[in-house]
Amino acid sequence: MRSHANGKNVDGLIDYFDSHVKIILKRALVSSCGFENHWFLITMACFWFLGPNGGAVQLNNKMQELFVTGGAGFIGSAFVRTLLDETDWHITNFDALTYAGNLDNLKDIDSSRHHFVHGNITDAGAVLAALPEGTEAIVNFAAESHVDRSITSAAEFLQTNILGTQVLLDAARARGVKRFIQVSTDEVMGSLPEDENAYFTEQSAFAPNSPYAASKAAAEHLVRAAHHTFGLDTVITRCGNNYGPRQFPEKFLPLAISNALNEDPIPVYGDGRNVRDWIYVDDHCRAIMLAMEKGKSGAVYNVGARNERRNIDVVGSLLDALGKPRSLINFVKDRPGHDRRYAMDPRLIESELGWRPRETWETGLKKTIEWYQQNTRWIERTRSGAYQDYYRAQYGKEVSAT
Repeated sequence: MRSHANGKNVDGLIDYFDSHVKIILKRALVSSCGFENHWFLITMACFWFLGPNGGAVQLNNKMQELFVTGGAGFIGSAFVRTLLDETDWHITNFDALTYAGNLDNLKDIDSSRHHFVHGNITDAGAVLAALPEGTEAIVNFAAESHVDRSITSAAEFLQTNILGTQVLLDAARARGVKRFIQVSTDEVMGSLPEDENAYFTEQSAFAPNSPYAASKAAAEHLVRAAHHTFGLDTVITRCGNNYGPRQFPEKFLPLAISNALNEDPIPVYGDGRNVRDWIYVDDHCRAIMLAMEKGKSGAVYNVGARNERRNIDVVGSLLDALGKPRSLINFVKDRPGHDRRYAMDPRLIESELGWRPRETWETGLKKTIEWYQQNTRWIERTRSGAYQDYYRAQYGKEVSAT
């Protein structure tokens, strides 16, 4: 936190105020050496400690230590890269390197400020051993996250997403970590009707419809309980469908890109009219950074780019961008319990934290396609024999995965 001992760092303190308040406060501080205006100073000091967001905790912009879990996965590694590019913080990256974790995602980053530890968040001893003293925040990306896999077997989802979250919460309390950020999903709120006037808000009721969504909802309950029972400073973010570089190809968009590049059939569930709210991964990461730095303690923030698209239209945009025929689309049997529509209302994070996405659908899709075109070896390494077995089991032999 910033130091203002003996009133020497007046300008540092004043940074938190609007311009008209700055002038008043500076004059008061300059003229109050004898503390004639001590009640005014006390009032303004209280305002400063509460912060301009009405109780939001302001983490030091020169944070020394951050503990990121799941930082070798798609969103986690993007967060690590964004943080290293845009701040001077040091990151301990704790990842189990399951099938979706990939050290290739962390190539060419600043190793002087990034320390990788191989470990599982369900292992309390390993978490405590890796968690540095003085860590200011834990950001939890670590999760089993693919709905189809949760339908096949839910056990790993219950272990990692529920038990693992509790282990991290306990570790945060044991080590005095200042803030805990839980990265969640819009899927905890279930499915919306096909009505463009209906959106998920932070107050929407939980109605998870898959084992994955249920496990993430349970994790949110544990985070809320840690805040209300133990006073742990927590923030939860929920987001829709991310897309961008380095996403494991079991997910819809990278699977479609990979298959389209090879002119293989692209599997689309059901009638393809399921709606998702798409966001470029770096925009999501900057929203998490803002929530971590300025979010109110105990708050939940929905993150969305106001970019609803039907799955069939997503594939159409992709094929058009690549100059590939629509005949590559291959409709397959629908997923059990397939949610029809997700759509986020991001007005709270927009108004309270000033977040806005930088990428449009068109610019984000262009960047994503170009990355996959330039990194075919990455795709080949991720589409291993184990991935081939999963792909055939999920979509059938009639849809090639080569």
